[in-house]
Amino acid sequence: MSDFTANFWSVYVAGITLAGILACLVLLWIAGRKKVPLNAANDTGHVWDEDLTEMNNPLPMWWVWMFVLTIVFSLLYLVAYPGLGAYEGQLKWSTRAEYDGEMAKAQKELEPLYAQFTARKVEEVAGDANAMAIGERLFMNNCAQCHGSDARGSKGFPNLTDKDWLHGGEPAKIVETITRGRTGQMPPMAAAVGSPDDVKNVANYVLSLSSAPHDSVRAQLGKSKFTACAACHGIDGKGSPALGAPNLTDDIWLHGWGEQAIVAMVMNGKTSQMPAQEGKLTDAQIHVLAAYVWGMSNKPAPAAAKP
Repeated sequence: MSDFTANFWSVYVAGITLAGILACLVLLWIAGRKKVPLNAANDTGHVWDEDLTEMNNPLPMWWVWMFVLTIVFSLLYLVAYPGLGAYEGQLKWSTRAEYDGEMAKAQKELEPLYAQFTARKVEEVAGDANAMAIGERLFMNNCAQCHGSDARGSKGFPNLTDKDWLHGGEPAKIVETITRGRTGQMPPMAAAVGSPDDVKNVANYVLSLSSAPHDSVRAQLGKSKFTACAACHGIDGKGSPALGAPNLTDDIWLHGWGEQAIVAMVMNGKTSQMPAQEGKLTDAQIHVLAAYVWGMSNKPAPAAAKP
């Protein structure tokens, strides 16, 4: 079905384009043949704003030929370049090919710059001031939109400056996260927990795990119902980096804290996604970016200057 509609719209766009060019040519031909009856004043009899009179003069030949040349140019252009639906043009030019060519050229020019970092461990690169200056620009261009320019995140976007990691904060894990991206999903758990009152009890039990303000009676009642959550968060609530399940005992809340926020999470679930940077950034750029991210929470000592 999609192939059929795609072919239809290609023909439709090409037809509209050619019809528009042909209409311009027909309009020029009609304008050249149409004769308005002459009168002594050599005007058409149309007057606007009291004294603006439309004269009955033919189109200047230079204007006519310019009009014809634009039509010829448009036809030649559509033969050479894409513009008629799915037709690619004789020159096979495309914005994507242009972009890929420019990116390949830029990456080739930058290879010597990144080569000095790729052979070193992420921890070592994190102590290199030059590498961190590059890493900061990579972060600003590709990560700051979600995590903030200071990398402290916001509601729904993790803080990268602390020691709390959903999937692990080891250098290899950070590289993996940047490269492949992550999809975090908590399914709605209300049916598994029980009644709406049970959900409130579980929410208070979760709050109690981090010593956050809570109703102790509800928390005690919710402890047994927490088993529905333990498959991911663990029976002790400390989470699971293998699953990306948050630690519920550290008082760090990604999507908001308090009874109301937790009840909403249990009732509705949540799906979050970090896009993969593979294909957008080179392996060398990801290596430097991972070092920058790792360094923000580990504060490595500056590398000693080379003699």
